[in-house]
Amino acid sequence: MALTQEEQDMIALVRDFVDQRVAPRVREFEHDDIYPEEFIEEMKTLGFFGLLAPAEYGGVDVSTACFAAVCEELARGWMSLAGAIGGHSVITYLIKTFGTTAQRERYLPQMADGSLRATMALTEPSGGSDLQAMRTVARPAGDGYLITGSKTWISNAAHSGLIGLLCITDRDAQPAHRGMSVLLVECGPDSPGFTISKKLPKLGYRGVEACELVFEAMPVPADAVLGGEPNRGWGQMMRGLEVGRIQVAARALGVGQAALDAATRYAQERESFGKPIWQHQSVGNLLADMATKQQAARLLTRDAADKLDRGERADMEAGMAKLFASETAMAIALDAVRVHGGYGYSREYDVERYFRDAPLMIVGEGTNEIQRNVIAAQLIARNRI
Repeated sequence: MALTQEEQDMIALVRDFVDQRVAPRVREFEHDDIYPEEFIEEMKTLGFFGLLAPAEYGGVDVSTACFAAVCEELARGWMSLAGAIGGHSVITYLIKTFGTTAQRERYLPQMADGSLRATMALTEPSGGSDLQAMRTVARPAGDGYLITGSKTWISNAAHSGLIGLLCITDRDAQPAHRGMSVLLVECGPDSPGFTISKKLPKLGYRGVEACELVFEAMPVPADAVLGGEPNRGWGQMMRGLEVGRIQVAARALGVGQAALDAATRYAQERESFGKPIWQHQSVGNLLADMATKQQAARLLTRDAADKLDRGERADMEAGMAKLFASETAMAIALDAVRVHGGYGYSREYDVERYFRDAPLMIVGEGTNEIQRNVIAAQLIARNRI
């Protein structure tokens, strides 16, 4: 599907923001793992937090394809900024798609302008990608629920006022996922029964925090259940993860493009044996393979986004995009280091950062091993003999 002129203008706006505001200053924040408050505030003003919110609630309401392109541009400047709108946008999509009228009216206007930021909480300390082994439980209590359990590696946890929490609401359901719900949990530093751990240290993806959340009989009202009906959370969240995995693929595209751009520029500037190093076959072949893989990853991501925009199921396509784009970003980042030689190992050059940021997309939003399981299962389901 072709992008509208308005969507193309939005992408151009993001590109200018990245080139003029982010690129000159990213090292100030990244090196010391400083939360980029001023960048986030500008992103709110520019409408980046409302990309998937309907226009009637103050959102920008772009297509998934445009959303992916915006995230790619942000990640090209600094992957952490694309991460800052990742979980928020998934929860926006879930509320837009499955929320009650009251939930949409309550949350979407604030989420669209960024005054209320959201994150999603799936992963648990003992379960990782095995969501069927989930232990966080919301048990009925009075006219609501009491939540007990913990979640980990929750991005933007300290700066979010709303959590899209996947948890068990029916412990007797078999299989387990039939008893799961998504709860829209309003939270703050003084919320009873709720604790946010200190920021977890990370190899890359700096600036934006990842924390552990602990729920100790935290009370929430009955109308916190997404859509108003419990035990439908698995299907809802799996649909949301199609958006999430496209977003992670787009982040990988941004890192890959930045690494490719850096390598292409350096290969023209650096000379050895009397000529630019790109003219040496070993370097030229690296650049050719990097550019080809990058384009293939972009087309896979665009295909998944277009399918979602048509209202079709896109779990296999989103998994393919996330798998291939993340592995490609890692390969391109390493090859960019090779092109730079010893300088690629130095913090004076940005390729060092790309190499640290790229692994997140391989292990985040469902590891690539999980993606292969999803792809294989859907391949069989769609081609049964």
